[in-house]
Amino acid sequence: MRTDLRNKVVLVTGASSGIGRATAVAYGEEGAKVAITYHSNEDGARETARLVTEAGGTALVVRYDLADERCIRDAVGRVAEEWGGIDVLVANAVVWSEAIPRPGQPVPRFEDVPAKQWQEVLRTSVDAVFHTLQAVLPWMRGRPWGRIVLLGAGLADTGKAGAGAYGAGKSALFGLMRSLAWELGPDGILVNMVVPGQTSTETVRAHVPPGFLEEKGKTLPSGRMSAPEDVARAITFLGSAANGNTNGETLRVTGGA
Repeated sequence: MRTDLRNKVVLVTGASSGIGRATAVAYGEEGAKVAITYHSNEDGARETARLVTEAGGTALVVRYDLADERCIRDAVGRVAEEWGGIDVLVANAVVWSEAIPRPGQPVPRFEDVPAKQWQEVLRTSVDAVFHTLQAVLPWMRGRPWGRIVLLGAGLADTGKAGAGAYGAGKSALFGLMRSLAWELGPDGILVNMVVPGQTSTETVRAHVPPGFLEEKGKTLPSGRMSAPEDVARAITFLGSAANGNTNGETLRVTGGA
């Protein structure tokens, strides 16, 4: 299976840890030029860059703020100008904030959710992707080849008390993905979505009791929770030439949940 990613320019948002880091490294293994964005964890992003380089890729670290349109456009512009364009976009970055109640936290009633919180979640989960795509597409349409992978969430399918804003945002990305598939397909740009289940990242492990993920994994058809690398491999396939005509589709990496 040929990915044809050598020297392709790949922008992975939110790549300082977790799924984003694993994805950046996976593209590095294919010889890509990988732009790694971060919001506040610059040290984590630079560690990702080191791993990408060790894997055989080229790395560039760029600050990116989901809540700041100008920062988003500046980040995309820097990557495109540094490397002459953008071939692949992986929209992975997310702001957790108070969008999803954590174990042990009280679940707010929907009518008590502050409008400011609702708007903040939608701004960082939907509007930020809008701004990123608007900045990336002028560089990608002219190639004429491109791959876009949006990150969804299993929670948008299953639901969760207290997570209405987050679920609404991720559901919106599904509708966006389907429409973009129709619009961009004629330009050689394929747009798809990867939906991870609960994944064994450092962030998730920090917010659940010890052993929780292992026990939950035993209840899945696969017998284990997904690792970040499992999700990264799915993203890399969809965001490469190995994906010849998969467009407007959702690929779930949930262990069968």
